Amino acid sequence: MTHPSFSPSAGAAAVPRPLVLLLATGAGLAVASLYYSQPMLAALSQSFGADARATGLVPTLTQLGYALGILLLAPLGDRYDRRALILLKSVLLALALLASGLAPGLYALLGASLVVGLTATLAQDIVPAAAALAPEAQRGKTVGTVMTGLLLGILLSRVASGLIAQQGGWRSVYVAAAVALLLFGVVAWRGLPRFPVAQPLGYLRLMGSLFTLWSRYPELRRAAWAQGLLAVGFSAFWSTLAVMLNAQFHLGSAAAGAFGLAGAAGALAAPLAGRMADRRGPERVTRLGAGLSMVSFALMGLGPLLPAPAQIGLLVLATVGFDFGVQATLVAHQTLVYGLDPSARSRLNALLFTGMFIGMASGAALGSFVLADWGWLAVVALATVFAGAALAVRMQGGRSPRMAAAGA
Repeated sequence: MTHPSFSPSAGAAAVPRPLVLLLATGAGLAVASLYYSQPMLAALSQSFGADARATGLVPTLTQLGYALGILLLAPLGDRYDRRALILLKSVLLALALLASGLAPGLYALLGASLVVGLTATLAQDIVPAAAALAPEAQRGKTVGTVMTGLLLGILLSRVASGLIAQQGGWRSVYVAAAVALLLFGVVAWRGLPRFPVAQPLGYLRLMGSLFTLWSRYPELRRAAWAQGLLAVGFSAFWSTLAVMLNAQFHLGSAAAGAFGLAGAAGALAAPLAGRMADRRGPERVTRLGAGLSMVSFALMGLGPLLPAPAQIGLLVLATVGFDFGVQATLVAHQTLVYGLDPSARSRLNALLFTGMFIGMASGAALGSFVLADWGWLAVVALATVFAGAALAVRMQGGRSPRMAAAGA
């Protein structure tokens, strides 16, 4: 079976909707792999006889592996056919998930989790592929739609893993995820076009060019810093939620996973933010998103003043708010960064997401330690402070996104 090649001239036409949906599905399945463990931490502790700090290393190593994979592997999208990379990583990620489900002990699971993070960078091959396929006037909308799939994968993964783990055990979650990735790989093999090589550099020169890009574009640096700071609070919340709900409200993994439904409402921000960025520029969207996240996290601090049912309601409302803010900011940052240098989209994306997932890994680690030593309100304070820092970065003066994109 032959597959047509995508060429830049083909970008004048809108991307077919089935192809956009395929990319969105793949991005969602890939990034979901990073979050399956979070609602299951209490179950993992019971299964392996480990404490919360030890099992908290599972999401931490997964996020760290993702950050390393983005930095070391995602730039390859500018050097090789993205279709080949997507197919290869689909298989490798499925194998890593299967190894997680079959892990005989905690150390084996920790090692497999690191590999899951490395290969889940499949998502960071898919999003630049969508940006390359889309015409400039529809890039924000197309990236936003694919990001909706990615963000739903992040949020609904917690729902699925919580429910499946409660019914079939935590191992069944990883096995089901591996099967889903293999099915996506089959459909992608049939449906994805080939992509031309954007930058035929050797690996060492390709990696060296990351430093050049980082120093050349101040808007890239601001985007990576701001998204990374937001990610600290985002990850601290989600990595400690299951433990907090169990300790304070005696709720199990299914309830913790169900909070993903509240967060999933935030995924609606992706296409909305993409359209707004197309029309009015991404800078305004980044400020609105960071500000909404900070306010939403701060509202959680009012929980102890309310009765238990009202505390849950407030937590749901705030979860919708901060997820909406974080995702809107991310799509706006991607729209901004992808416009800086079309021949370096995979590398620019790698730098943006390296900053973001260093924040994710830091948030998972900080959240676990802060919860253990100072309690849930300290986690809320941590998230609020870091969201405020992200807003401060976005409020700093600088060149407009359009000037930066033009190299002015």
